[in-house]
Formats: sequence, structure tokens, C-alpha cells
Amino acid sequence: MNIREPDHLNLLCDIGELTAIVTGDSDIETFLELTTELVAEHLKAHVCSIYLFEAHSKELILKATQGLNPDAVDRIRMKPGEGLVGRCFSEDQILREGNALTSQGFKFFDNAGEESFNSFLCVPIRRGVAKIGVLTVQHKKIDHFTLFDERALKTAVTQLAGAIENARLLMALSPEKEIPYVIGAPQGIPPFIPGKSDGTGSAYGLIRPSRQNRKNMLFEPDASGIEYTEADFRAALDKTIHDLKALQEKFAASLPESASLIFTAHFMMLKDKNFTGKIQTLVSEGIPPVKAIQSLAQKYIKIFSDSPHAYLREKAVDVEDLSIRLLSNLTSSPESLGEGAIAVVRDIYPSDILKLSADGIQGIILVGGGMTSHVAILARSLDLPLIITDDPILLDLPQETRLLMDTGQGNIYINPDNDTRDLFKAKKEAETHPRDMADRTFTRDHEQIRLLANINLLSEIPLARALKSEGIGLYRTEFPFLIRTSFPSEDEQYLIYKKLFDQTGDTGVTTIRTLDAGGEKSLSHAGFANEANPLLGLRSIRFTLRYKEIFQTQIRAILRAAYGNTNVRLMFPLISSIDEFLEARQLVTDCTADLDREGIAHDPDVAVGMMVELPSVLSTINEFAQTAEFFAIGTNDFVQYMLGADRSNELVAEHYIPYHPAVCRGIAAVARAALNNEIDVSVCGEMAHDPDYIPFLIGVGIPTLSVDPKFLPRVQKTIQGISMEDCRTFADSLLKQTRVKDAAAILKNRPGI
Repeated sequence: MNIREPDHLNLLCDIGELTAIVTGDSDIETFLELTTELVAEHLKAHVCSIYLFEAHSKELILKATQGLNPDAVDRIRMKPGEGLVGRCFSEDQILREGNALTSQGFKFFDNAGEESFNSFLCVPIRRGVAKIGVLTVQHKKIDHFTLFDERALKTAVTQLAGAIENARLLMALSPEKEIPYVIGAPQGIPPFIPGKSDGTGSAYGLIRPSRQNRKNMLFEPDASGIEYTEADFRAALDKTIHDLKALQEKFAASLPESASLIFTAHFMMLKDKNFTGKIQTLVSEGIPPVKAIQSLAQKYIKIFSDSPHAYLREKAVDVEDLSIRLLSNLTSSPESLGEGAIAVVRDIYPSDILKLSADGIQGIILVGGGMTSHVAILARSLDLPLIITDDPILLDLPQETRLLMDTGQGNIYINPDNDTRDLFKAKKEAETHPRDMADRTFTRDHEQIRLLANINLLSEIPLARALKSEGIGLYRTEFPFLIRTSFPSEDEQYLIYKKLFDQTGDTGVTTIRTLDAGGEKSLSHAGFANEANPLLGLRSIRFTLRYKEIFQTQIRAILRAAYGNTNVRLMFPLISSIDEFLEARQLVTDCTADLDREGIAHDPDVAVGMMVELPSVLSTINEFAQTAEFFAIGTNDFVQYMLGADRSNELVAEHYIPYHPAVCRGIAAVARAALNNEIDVSVCGEMAHDPDYIPFLIGVGIPTLSVDPKFLPRVQKTIQGISMEDCRTFADSLLKQTRVKDAAAILKNRPGI
């Protein structure tokens, strides 16, 4: 069999080409035209067309074409199910016809000019689980398109879906009336506010106005007295475009996970004749530039904010962000974007964190809002201190206020004195230098414990290596999904995973967890239902088994990226039954067979294991140990599901007890099953870096701990100070307890105190 070496392989268009047409100086219509030209060129097709679904008329409308009569744009319309295009859309499947003109389902339009084109291939355009249109290619030659053309076109559609969806939304909008906006006034400023944080370190800077206060720029009249001109507006627009391009390039280099253009919505608005084009028109008619920007921003914010769909409501934030950037560049107020500042926000999305990081923010304070774990993890991965507090006064602090964040204690100091600042400055400098670590980790009586790293972003790998991690125990793959506006394509994922394996291949095993979406990690573009109890809903492996195409895309990318690396392990999250594990593993087998058949290089022997997080697996844990190739105990979910206590819910936080007898015995049972069946077992939850629980985990036979890189020195020091014999005695004593209070008493006398 002829195997092709993996490269950018099935990327129809490379990232540079896609970036160029999305960020280029063109309007939305031209963007769509350039897209059809690019696809036609790469597929050597005579025709490429884009049809977008209009919700109001419930029609598919030709919006751009390369090769058909340009006068047919906006005139050719079809209902779902009508013609090959309508059938592709309604059935959500790729259609390929060797001679479309003789096909029974082909719909002929007199004004299209497609009489000479025979071969026909169309792919549905989707944004998550929502259908948004169809992309077609045509060729004069009969039977021109192949299976590989199908795959290439599907890849291109996945890469472009986010931008096309933003274009569709903006083209369909009709601005409405303005809405009033009122800002409250601060009532009094205390010197100190307590909060909560699970991080370490500190941050100091001038307060960056909260999202609510930043909106002030969008609603208050310009009181500067400066008469800005049309030339000033054009200069501000050019600078905004330049700044966004620079930010995108920065992220593409430093965060490969975000290489699919996190500022796509911004670029689409910059192209939109109904947004920046309308602002330009208003300014040309004599409306002051500041007022023109504010007027359009208010209308679009209201349109998006009033939508019943979560992913559309997020667009309001994009409008705010872009409009504030325009106003800041117009009025020369770059400090409003927050370089070197502390951001105070009421709510936050993963994409917001990336944009704040791009603006050079020093830290984030979340006021009165819920914080999901992926937001905390992403902030931690970007080394951005994050504190949660319920005190709303932070939202109304004057812009000249300076804040100092102590994430170790969760405290926020308002306008701290010089002595306090110097104390934290010295502490921060000490924390920036990684501790020297031994190459291997041994207990006091010379028993080896393997230390691995949990990572979320590729940027964390250098620290894991510097701290001599013996491998990657958990790579969370959800962040490339969370920080984008559409699902990443197979090839986008391939590039990320290839970099992961290339950078970690010589350090030991690299364990990659499949998509753990849903619950608190809801993807707005996935069309998740508003579940009453999302933690018990369609999440993790349930979601990927429901939407197998998403799952198979990821599995294929992992298998391809693993080619040439023998240390890759694949892990499924939230497995609840043997049936579920076998179904997921069969999909891996199927993907391997498909890649074999297509002649694409891949690793056919990746080890397949599972996260142990649900109590349901305990009664059949021995059977699991005979089926899976390794276990990783995710103690965060294991504890909350075992005890029915959401640790992020303050009302029941006291019931989240890692040392509960049921939890301890469950972990011991998993360790024993792994030992008896000679498979590897590790702990990758927060218990793995907590000195209170490390002796117990080691004592019940857990030979591997996987923790966030920054915890590696502390964990190694803890292990070096205890003996295996003491750990076993301690674990035996804890396992004998039946009451929580007795287990707590035993915990106070753990080894190493």
C-alpha cells in the first residue's frame, strides 16, 4: 500500500491563504467571492458557488460564485430538499454526481449559465450542529471529482464555516432603534476585598474598565470638544485592522490552538457594508465619527443581545470589543484596552481571556458571576492570575484605581501602599524562577513514583520539560474547541496534536484525552440544549458518541499525528459502562481502517484507556481492567459524582469531601484492579497535587501522579519526605474508617506532617 507521509496533507488551503482572505481589505461580498475563487483554484474546478440559508424566507440563496453567471447571485433560490443543493442541505450529506445534468435531482436555472458543467460536488456548511448553507464545485468533464476531492472540500468548509457564518449573520441583519444605557456610581471604596482563587502568584496594575464600564464609551456623548474628521475615522479603521492582524499573527505563533482566527467576527464586521460601511456613509454625511460608531454599535449590540441563541448573544461582545477598539484608536485612548492593567468583569468566555491576554492584561477579577473550570484552567495556562469575588463595588471603581491581586490568598488590595506592593513584587520575582528538580522522584525509602504533567495548551510544554516531567499524563483537547467559533477541522487538529507529540515524544508517554465538552464546558456553537442539570446531561463521551462525525474527525487527527511516535495514549472521558467504552474503541478501530484504506500515514497501535470518574464503573472495574489498556482517575469528577456534590456550588461545597470513606475505598478498588490486571493507573485530578492526599494515593498503589506543571516541585518535595511503608500504613488506617469525622481525624496524622 502506498502510504503518504503526513504534512499539511489534506488541508485544501493553508492557514496563510485562509488568513489572507479573512483579514484582507474587502467587504463581505468580496470575501465570499474570494473564497469561491480560492476553492475553485485548489480543486481545479471550473465552478465554485456558495449558497447560504436565509431563515426569514427559508431559502438557500446563491451568494457568491466563480464560474456561473454573476448576475445569478441573489436571484437563484431553492427550498431545502429542492435540487441537489437543497437535498445536500436538508439531508446534511455530501453529494457527488459524475454527470449532474442528467441526474434526476438536478434543478436547472436558465440564468445560471451552467449548461456545460457536468461533474458536480456539494458539501453542507455547518456551524457546530447548525446548518448554514452549501458549497458546490462543478467541472466540465464527466466523473471529474473523486473521494479525495470530497474530503478536501469538506476540510475547506470546516475551516471556513466560522467566517461564512459571521458573514451570513451580518448580511441578514437590519439595524434597529437605539437603546438607553445608564452607568451606576460607586458608593465607597474599601482598602481590601476578599475573594477566591485556586492559583498562585500576584498581579498589580491600573484597573481596566469592566465590560459594563467600557460600554460607557459606546453610549456617552463625546465631551472632548475635538472635531474628528472623515480622515481621522479612516486612520482609526486602518489602525484597528492592522492591530487585529498583528494580534492574530501573535496568537498563531504562540497559541497554535487559536490559529483558526479568533478575531473572525471582527474581520467580518470590518468588511460589512452595513456596519463599517454604514459608519463611513454617516461620517461622509457630516455625522461626527464618534457618534456614527456609537449609533451602529448600539443597534448591533441590541440585535445580538436580544437573540434567544447563546452563540448569537456572544456576538454582542464582539461588537462591543471591535467598536471600543475603533473608538480608542479614533480618540487616541489605547489605555482603555488595558495594557498592563487588571481586568474586572462580570462574566467571561474563553475567547475573552485570549483577547485580554492579547491586550497585555496582568490579571482578571470576576465579579458576581459563575466561573467554569475551563475558564480557570485557561487563565492558569496563560499565566493570568484570576480571582472571584461577590463584591460589586469593583465594577464601579474609578479608572485611576490601582489593584493588587494576591491569588494565593484570594485577596484584592485597592490602591495598596508602597510597602504592600514591594512585598508582593519580591514574592512574584521569587515565584518566576522554577525550582531545581531531580530527574526522578523517590520516596524516602527509595520507591519510585512517576510524575507527569497535565497541560491544556502547547505553551505549557516548555515549563513541563524544564521541571523534568516524565511525560504528559493528560492533554485536555477541549480548548481548541472552546476558543473557536466553530469546530476545528481534522487538519487543524492534526497540526496541533502533531506539535504536541513532536515536543513531548522524548519525555515519556503523552496521554491525550478526547473532547470533554458539555456540562460546564458547553460549546456555544455546538447547539447544546439548555439542560436543567448539564453535569448529568449530554457531556463528554456521551456528546461525542451522539455526534460521531465530530468524534471521528478528532480520532483521525490524533492517529495521524501519532505516526512515528510510539508513546501516544488515547483516553476517553466520563465512561459509564463497558458498552460505552467498547463503542468508543470500535470507532478508533474504524478510523484506523479508513486511514489504511485511504493510504494516509497513522499509528495503528495507539494504546486506548479511560478516565475513571463515575461510581458506575466500580462494580465492574475488574472487567474494565481487562478491556482498557490503562486507567486515569479524574478525582475532581469522581468525588463530585460519588457524593452528589458540585464543588463549585457554595451551598453544598462542604459535602465535597475527598477523604470520604466511599471515595477512598473507590480509589483503592481502582488501584487494586489495575495492579491485578497489570495495567497502568494514575491520578490526574487535584488530589494528586494536594499534600494531604498524596500519601494515601501512594499507599493504595497509585504509582503515577499527573499534575499541572507548576505543582511538580511541591509534589516531588512531598514524596521525597515520606516513606512507602508509612503511606501504606496510613492508607490502611484510612480505608478502615466508615465515618467522615473519623477519616478526618486520621487525615490530621498523615505522613510527612
